[in-house]
Amino acid sequence: MVYYCLWILLLRFYLQLCYFKTDQIQETMAWVREDDRTWIQKLCMNVLKQGPIPKHIGFIMDGNRRYAQKSAVANIQGHVKGFEKLTETLRWCWDFGVTELTVYVFSIENFKRPKEEVDGLMKLAKEKFEKLLEENERLQEQGVCVQIIGDWSLVPPGLRPLMAKVMILTRHNSKAKLNVAFAYTSRNEITRGIRSIEKGLFDGDISLEDVSEDLLEGSFRILPSQPLDLLVRTSGETRLSDFLLWQSSETVLCFTKVLWPEFTIWHLMAAMFNYQVNYMSIKQLKLVSSLSDIDSKEDVRKNSFIADHADKIWLQLEKEAAVLS
Repeated sequence: MVYYCLWILLLRFYLQLCYFKTDQIQETMAWVREDDRTWIQKLCMNVLKQGPIPKHIGFIMDGNRRYAQKSAVANIQGHVKGFEKLTETLRWCWDFGVTELTVYVFSIENFKRPKEEVDGLMKLAKEKFEKLLEENERLQEQGVCVQIIGDWSLVPPGLRPLMAKVMILTRHNSKAKLNVAFAYTSRNEITRGIRSIEKGLFDGDISLEDVSEDLLEGSFRILPSQPLDLLVRTSGETRLSDFLLWQSSETVLCFTKVLWPEFTIWHLMAAMFNYQVNYMSIKQLKLVSSLSDIDSKEDVRKNSFIADHADKIWLQLEKEAAVLS
């Protein structure tokens, strides 16, 4: 209790001392940024770090278009500012000790937007994935593994080789993980997982007795993820918009009214504080859930199917990335 009171006093002291300007964004477009926290921000962060810190955070980065309208600029400029805020937030999360982030970059539903905006977003995505490749050496130094999740069949052909190359180059990094949800919805993810199981049943790789929640979840991605601890959505909307529906059953949800490009380290700290307040109830929920789960780690056939499924996807990625060679 003393720790929480100290945190509140420090925050009030800071707000009285100075005003943090939300438009103080570094001009750099790099994915890996330098630490630019003020001393008071570092102090408050260290206070929060005395409590439990989520290992895996998801972000629904909403509000780019409203920010553009508010600033009287083109929608694409709002998305550019949104990317800058993403790189800044990544740095804050790493400084907090968070080891995995999943960010909702582009929903399948976004393809329904005006063609000009979608084309602009695809061009921006291409620039950012190219930038990731340029920064590969820094990603290796930081030990960041990048996994791009979503329905790649919907992605323009010119983007897929870049995405594949990024994943292959960072595949074995293990200090931190960044999951980029691109051309993604949770329902689509679940549907694709079901189809892979259906094919496994048809080919005789698994039997009906093998079908379980663990098997389906293992079919979602080629790299395993930690349980989602905290999910943050900006812009004031209080819905998940088809993002990580399967993974968020035991997750602290935090909705904030700030538009994504105006998200600050203070908003992140508030979300962290919210997580800590709800930590014990979530911990109890996970404990009850774990007691009711059937341990399938020793099921060789299931694990073999999941591993083979991942190997096939890696082979596809290598073929995609070969275009850049």
